[in-house]
Amino acid sequence: MSAANRQSVWIVDDDDSVRWVLEKAMQRDGMDARGFADPQAALDELSLQRPDVLITDIRMPGMDGLEFSSQIAAMNIDLPIIVITAHTDLDSAVAAYQSGAFEYLPKPFDVDDAVSLVNRAAEAGRARKAGSAAAAAPGMSGMVGQAPAMQDVFRTIGRLSRASMTVLITGESGTGKELVARALHEHSPRVNEPFVALNTTAIAAELLESELFGHERGAFTGADRQRIGRFEQADGGTLFLDEIGDMSPDLQTRLLRVLAEGEFYRVGGQKAIRVDVRIIAATNQNLEDAVAAGNFREDLYHRLNVMRINTPPLRERREDIPMLVQHYLSKAADELGVDAKTISADALDKLSGFDWPGNVRQLVNAVRRMTVTAPGNEIRPADLPPEVGGRSGSTASDWSDALAAWAGRKLANGATAPLLEEAQPVFEGALIRSAMQASGGRKQDAARLLGWGRNTLTRKIKELGLD
Repeated sequence: MSAANRQSVWIVDDDDSVRWVLEKAMQRDGMDARGFADPQAALDELSLQRPDVLITDIRMPGMDGLEFSSQIAAMNIDLPIIVITAHTDLDSAVAAYQSGAFEYLPKPFDVDDAVSLVNRAAEAGRARKAGSAAAAAPGMSGMVGQAPAMQDVFRTIGRLSRASMTVLITGESGTGKELVARALHEHSPRVNEPFVALNTTAIAAELLESELFGHERGAFTGADRQRIGRFEQADGGTLFLDEIGDMSPDLQTRLLRVLAEGEFYRVGGQKAIRVDVRIIAATNQNLEDAVAAGNFREDLYHRLNVMRINTPPLRERREDIPMLVQHYLSKAADELGVDAKTISADALDKLSGFDWPGNVRQLVNAVRRMTVTAPGNEIRPADLPPEVGGRSGSTASDWSDALAAWAGRKLANGATAPLLEEAQPVFEGALIRSAMQASGGRKQDAARLLGWGRNTLTRKIKELGLD
């Protein structure tokens, strides 16, 4: 490639070593690479010439990478920008897209990956200048993850942040599908409108139609007043339908009609109601198999599957487990009003090696349990529950011994508050969470496991403030 035709890349980073490594890597690939330690110097130079691609760090003294990218956009310079960030949370990814970035590159990165990304950015820039379909849209919470699979989720949320298209979220139970749905809403043009969530398996099949579409007074026995359904509640905003694969064929037909026509009738109603609702659906089932088996409408599947995000199981993102454990240890301590416990390296290794069939939800429950039952301030391998890789052969006396030890410490420290009032909510909460996990979130089944009625379980969940 002649010098005149070689693609050029500018690297803006106050770290001399990073700048040097990237310059050498780009030059080895046949590019013209130029480094800038100061973003303002690069801005001044942009008035004279333009590179094909620009790489900038997000953290720099004075003007940071996001402000730098925004200033380039304000100058109406159409330039693919790659933002380097040491932060691996969703908000950093979204911020990179919102600043106008083509892509972001999380640290630590592989130099070959960086070179490949620059080549893709340059190609996208050439296509855009030639009038082809444009490159990545600038984009938009609590979600964190260093694993490549989670970074892919963050990227997709960022790219969808200025759109309101329908999204299908797939993944095993407990992988955080609702968190992804909430993030899509919070980083969308509908952020100031309602986010309404409905687990379609948590409502009795005969009541789900009324729950979704509402009903008129007198529509059926017990309908003593008009009810506004979830679609109307979400008007202007987002409706999240979890476990969509379990929806009955009749309701699938009604949902398809709403998606196609944007209107519906309340149960027992005669007046068409128009709504503007973004649908985000989720399932832990393989909908392609369900369509092939005749259990899910193919036309509805294609309506929902406009964009797809897959939430990875925890066993495929083991590098995130230490971060998640530390996060939920802190959160459990806040919930229980106690000091956060630490965890030994050996215990953390055992948790990282466990397969987590219940995914992040199972990890959260295990951390809460260890916060209550582990003696002392440090969680050790012997303190891990057997079902997540702890010691085997435990008996019912293990937790009762721990409870007795806790009560003994309380009394020895001069506790005057009734012990039962303090222990019972924690005890009941642990049992409820376990039953809800075992039942896949179905209250009727969880209540049966606990020996309660469904109304009792609903009341307890509300009283204890459980999510």
